[in-house]
Order: sequence, then structure tokens, then C-alpha cells
Amino acid sequence: MRYLVLSDLHANFQALEAVLATAPPRSYDSFLVLGDLVGYGADPNVVIEQIRELRPNLVIRGNHDKVASGLLAPETFNPAARHAVTWTIEALDATNREYLRTLPAGPVLLDENVELWHGAPDDEDFYIFTLEDAEHAVDLLRRPLGLFGHTHVQGVYRLPDETNGVRYVRPDVSGRIALPANGRILINPGSVGQPRDGDPRAAFAIVDTDAHVVELRRVPYPVAVAQARILEAGLPLSLATRLAVGR
Repeated sequence: MRYLVLSDLHANFQALEAVLATAPPRSYDSFLVLGDLVGYGADPNVVIEQIRELRPNLVIRGNHDKVASGLLAPETFNPAARHAVTWTIEALDATNREYLRTLPAGPVLLDENVELWHGAPDDEDFYIFTLEDAEHAVDLLRRPLGLFGHTHVQGVYRLPDETNGVRYVRPDVSGRIALPANGRILINPGSVGQPRDGDPRAAFAIVDTDAHVVELRRVPYPVAVAQARILEAGLPLSLATRLAVGR
């Protein structure tokens, strides 16, 4: 099975469009979205409609999706995020707001290989950044592969066996990481719409359980166009400038 895995689109249509051009429907068997379709960017309706049109096998909700659809109050957000989500609430049409409201919470068991969530298996709003965080998530895994987002940082954590502990795995120069025949693995595809790992290119992943490989991919997109859309919408300047540096 070949899975296309996207997360944290954040209403950045230019980035999403570039990713989808790189990974057309014929290139994967299953299409998964790990939450945060909206927030920060200026095209929430267009992004949601594009995802709905493609009919992914599964889309789960993120924290921005919850706030934008009225399921969560925005008080925990920083000022820029709160400004953006307040704007998003007003910009969303009723159909797309209801779509976000009905997205399932993770974790979800997809099949015999994969489960997925937005933040962590026991808290959809928690950030997995450290080996300790990853170790805790691996302990809760019910499938060999756990897919998550939320941090906007692309990466893979692997538990090769039950004695040596979780390790962070670096890809080769092509962005590929071999899937273990045994053990468990956590995969963060990174953010399509607002990367925060120092690389401004849109991030996503291809997980191929037949070839036993994860491909961590990056693709350039017209950042200046996305920035202009943010500024035209009256959203904070910081949300535009960070796109150019991937932070």
C-alpha cells in the first residue's frame, strides 16, 4: 500500500497546489490528511474545497479546525494565530465550516498497518518534539505505523526493538528511510502550508508498505503569492514573512 500523507495545510492553497502536482492521484493508493486544513493562511475555503473534491480516504481534525468550526475557544492561541482564526471563522462558508466540525478526532485506526492522529495518541493538541514524547507515543501505538502532524517539523522516530528505545532517524540524501520489518515507527510528514523546520518548501510524505520505505518530500511553491494573499486579507505580517524562512 502506498499512502500520500499531508498535514498542516493551513489555508495555503499555493503550497497545496504544488504538492498535489508532485503527487497526482495515480501515484498513491490511499490519501490521508492529518489535520489543520485552516488557520494562518488566506484561502481556507479554496483549500477545504480542494481536499473535499479529492475525497481522501481519511481526514482528521487539528486544533485550528476545531477553533474555526466552533468546537474550541481560541484563547489558548497566540495573538497572531488568534487573529488568523478569528478571520477564518468569518471567511468560512457554512458548508466548509460544517465539514471541519464533522472531522473525526484522532487517533484513528486506518487499517492493519496505520493509525493516525494530529498531536499525540492520548492528546490531539500535544506536540511531539522530543525522544521522550515519541517514546510515550510509541508505547500507545496499536499499529506498526503512527502518522502525526501538529509540530510542522518533518521527521521519523523508530523503535527498532523493545530494548533499545526510540531513535530519531535521518533520511538519506533522497529523503528516503527504510521501514523496519519489525518494530514500530512514528512519521511526521511536516507541514504543507507553514513549515517550521528551517526549510520553506512545502512538506509531505509518501509511505510505501510494499516497498518498505518512507519518502520525506519537499516541493517549492510560489511563496510570494501566498504572502501577498495573507497581506491582502489583512492578516498579520508575521504570518507572511515566516513563510519565506520556514520558521
